[in-house]
Amino acid sequence: MTTTDPSGAPAPRRYAIVGTGHRAEMYVAALLGSHADVGRLVALCDPNRTRMAYHQRQFAAAHPDAAPLPAYVPEDLDTMLERERPDTVIVASVDHTHAEHVSRALRAGYDVITEKPLTVDAAGCRTIADAVADSGRDLVVTFNYRYSPRNAEVRRLIAEGVIGAVTSVHFEWVLDSVHGADYFRRWHRDKSLSGGLFVHKATHHFDLVNWWVDAVPETVFALGDLRFYGDANAKERGLGDRPARSHGAPDAHRDPFALDLAGNDRLRQLYLEAEAEDGYIRDQDVFSPGITIEDNMALLLRYAGGPMLSYSLNAHGPWEGYRVSINGTEGRIELSVVERAAVVAADDVIGGFGVAVDPSATPEEVAAASGARTEGTELVLQRRWETAQRIPVPEGAGAHGGGDAVLLDDLFRPGTRPDPLGQAAGWLDGVRSVLVGAAANQALTTGQVVHLADFGIPLRPQAAAAPAGSTR
Repeated sequence: MTTTDPSGAPAPRRYAIVGTGHRAEMYVAALLGSHADVGRLVALCDPNRTRMAYHQRQFAAAHPDAAPLPAYVPEDLDTMLERERPDTVIVASVDHTHAEHVSRALRAGYDVITEKPLTVDAAGCRTIADAVADSGRDLVVTFNYRYSPRNAEVRRLIAEGVIGAVTSVHFEWVLDSVHGADYFRRWHRDKSLSGGLFVHKATHHFDLVNWWVDAVPETVFALGDLRFYGDANAKERGLGDRPARSHGAPDAHRDPFALDLAGNDRLRQLYLEAEAEDGYIRDQDVFSPGITIEDNMALLLRYAGGPMLSYSLNAHGPWEGYRVSINGTEGRIELSVVERAAVVAADDVIGGFGVAVDPSATPEEVAAASGARTEGTELVLQRRWETAQRIPVPEGAGAHGGGDAVLLDDLFRPGTRPDPLGQAAGWLDGVRSVLVGAAANQALTTGQVVHLADFGIPLRPQAAAAPAGSTR
C-alpha cells in the first residue's frame, strides 16, 4: 500500500517487526536513523511487552511528536497486519517460530524479510515454500556474510574463473569462548528452538559456500558432540558446583563464563527487566543441564556437479575467525580471517572480562592481549605454475567490513545499486542452507549419509505452471 507524499515522491514504505530481541536492533536503528527517509516503523510484535517497550522508547526519542508505536503479541499477528497495513514484515523472532510467522504474513498478502536461518528444519522449509508459491509475495533472507567485502571478493574471483572450476572447499569456523559460549546461555541451547549450530550458525557458512561455488547441495554426512559445555563435561573436568545463572551469583565477577546483564544497559532493559513477564533467562550457566546442541561439529557435503565441502565448527576456541581453502582446476584461493585474536581475563576490564563483555561486541570493544595472532584478513590467490599473491580487500565503515550497510541498502532501497555478484538472497537460498543443516542433524541421529532430495523440497527454481488449456 505504498503511496506518494504531497511532493509526488514515493512515501516511505511501512515495516512491522516480529520479534524484538537482539536481532531486531539492526532494523530498528536503520528505520529510525540511516534509512528513515525510505522506511517507517509502524508496529512491533513480540510475546514480551517489556522487551517491546525498549524499542518503543527508541521510537519515541526519534519521533517525539508521533503517537506511541503500536505493539502486539504473536496471537494478534493477524490483527496487527489488518490494522497497521505494513508493506513488509520483518521476522526476527526465535528461529523455530519463523515458519509460522513468515507463512502467515505471506499468505496475508505481505512481503517478508526474515533473519537467518529461514527456519529450523525440513518441515518449516516446506511450510514456507508452499506459502511463497501460493501467495506470490517476495521473501528475502538476510545473509549478511555475503555482503562482507572479503567474502564478496572470493565470489568475484571464482565467478571470473581465476581458479578454474571449483573442485573442493575446506571451511573451518572458530567461535571463541565469549561469543561461542553465548549460544549455550540462551534459547539457542535447545535444538528444538534453534536447530542447533548446524542450522542457526552454520546456515551463514553453508549459504556462503553455496553462493561462492554457485552449486546446489546434494549429499551430506556429519558428526558432532557436546564436548566442552554442559553439566556432564563440567563434572568430568572437576569444575564443581556452579550457579544456574550469572545474575546474583556469588563471585560472578571472577567467572570468565558469566554474563553481567545488570551491568549492560541494553541487556538489562531487553532481558533482565523482561524476565518477570515470560521467565526467559538470558544468562543461564553454560555448564548447566538442559543443553541439547553440539559444540564440536564436522560435515562432508557433495554438490551436484562435483564440488565437495569439508566443514568444521568449534564453539570454545581461544580466538575467533575462519579459514577457507578453495581448490580449483587452475589454482587455489585461501582466506584467513581473525575477527578477535584473543579474549583475556585482565584487571583493566571493569569487573573481570567475562561479565563486562557483550558477546556481540566488535573486536575493538573487547580487551585482548597482544600476541602472535592479530585481527585482520588475508586473501591469497595462487594460480597453477605461478607464485602466490595477496589480494587486497576493501573495508568499509561498520560491521562486517561495511557489509551490513550494503545489506541494509538492499533491504530498504532495493534496486538502487547494481548486484553483479548476486548478493541479495531469496527464500530458495534460505531453504538450501537450512536443509544442509537439517541433513547434518539427521546424520547425527542416524549415522547415515543423507540425500537432500529425500526431503522432497525442490532446491532449484521451478518453472511457472502453464495456463489452463495450454499445451506447453
